[in-house]
Amino acid sequence: MDYLADSFIQNRTFDEIEVGDSARLSRTLRTEDIHLFAAISGDINPTHLDPEFAHAGQFRDVVGHSLWGATLISAILGNEFPGPGTVYVSQSQNFWRPVTVGDVLTVTVTCREKFEHNHHIVFDCTAVNQTGVKVMDGVAEVTAPTQRIRRPKVLPPKVTVADREERFRRLLSITEGLAPIRVAVVSPCDGDSLRGPLQAALVGLVEPILVGPRRRIRELAEEQDLELQGVRIIDADDDRAAAAIAVALCRDEGVAALMKGSLHTRELMRAVLAKADGLQTGRRVSHVSLASVPGYPRLLMVTDAAINIAPTLDEKVGIVDNAIDLAHMLGIDTPKVALLAATDRVSPLMPATKDAAALVEMAKAGRFAGAVLDGPLAFDKAVSPRAAAIKGIASPVAGAADVLVAHDIEVANAIIRQLEHFVGAMMGGIVLGARVPIVLTNRADTAQTRMVSCAIAQLIHHHNSSREAK
Repeated sequence: MDYLADSFIQNRTFDEIEVGDSARLSRTLRTEDIHLFAAISGDINPTHLDPEFAHAGQFRDVVGHSLWGATLISAILGNEFPGPGTVYVSQSQNFWRPVTVGDVLTVTVTCREKFEHNHHIVFDCTAVNQTGVKVMDGVAEVTAPTQRIRRPKVLPPKVTVADREERFRRLLSITEGLAPIRVAVVSPCDGDSLRGPLQAALVGLVEPILVGPRRRIRELAEEQDLELQGVRIIDADDDRAAAAIAVALCRDEGVAALMKGSLHTRELMRAVLAKADGLQTGRRVSHVSLASVPGYPRLLMVTDAAINIAPTLDEKVGIVDNAIDLAHMLGIDTPKVALLAATDRVSPLMPATKDAAALVEMAKAGRFAGAVLDGPLAFDKAVSPRAAAIKGIASPVAGAADVLVAHDIEVANAIIRQLEHFVGAMMGGIVLGARVPIVLTNRADTAQTRMVSCAIAQLIHHHNSSREAK
């Protein structure tokens, strides 16, 4: 390849183009192309974006926008044939069959007529798919350049499609086919904490029982245009009373899960961990965040960002156990667990590295069955194959972690907030180790995050019920 020539863009002038000359371009339609075209054009027809709708429709699959193919004609005309200096005059197009994800579209532009008086050229335009079947044809007319132009290529910025909605649907699909569970929602006294469980109910994840000030909940539902018909509400004067009632529902009435509303985490967990009438089991109680991160090829779990402030080594054993259990429920047969620290070497000055090394030795002795542990690992070595390779770390965990175990709550919390707010990760959060799963989201979390968390709770309940039945 001539790299110097490839760094320039140049045209063919009106005089250089003869009738019958042609140029060709091939592109493969990707899901990202459909999403990007929808974002730019505003065309959000469910035929292009909603797989369920598309499967029931005429084409039985999601199809690309017809005009996506037409843009390839523009690319040929603007880039090389004739190229820079070309001005569009008109374009007519016929669309003969749809283009689906994975189809390879080959567009050919052929000079049909030239007009000397105004330097117009008329091109026949055709496109076929990978099997040679015609997808579209038409005619383009342009004003061709009369002078040779050769310029350094100005490459467009790299565009990343934030497929948040698709990742949201994918996370909800982890409970496909499972029956909804009853969940006690404690003090749902702001918009998102009320909307989350109600929306989760609409898609069949939960049957919410709202515990809190009845009058405030009804007023809020009216303000937010939310439907409460058929939803059980248990009146409670304040957050502490609501937490106690909700815990009792889980302990004594078989309610399957607990969900935090707008109250403080400390208030809810005080009721959960009460020795006399709480929900303790003897296991370590810990929080796991589940993240679908753009560009990362697997679900990522981060622990513990909400419960254990500065866990000891023994407490980290329980934290790792809970994360491994959740990974197995999610269908990850042998989760790769990265024990995070600021360095990849054990240092007597850094407790995180010493704890990581101790946990790895426990794993070698068989303490963590069904998982692979490695550490200490810096964050980049845990999630980036390139970073791990540069550092020369040979490990099945490095660069491919399913679980990130932070040394303390501050590190874990910083990781999940950065994933969510800087890179647009879709998040969910759950507390494990109690008698029931606890949906423990941040008060600033969206209704979508609460719905994903409800899906995780639903999955845990059904998995535990199935295990107990055996």
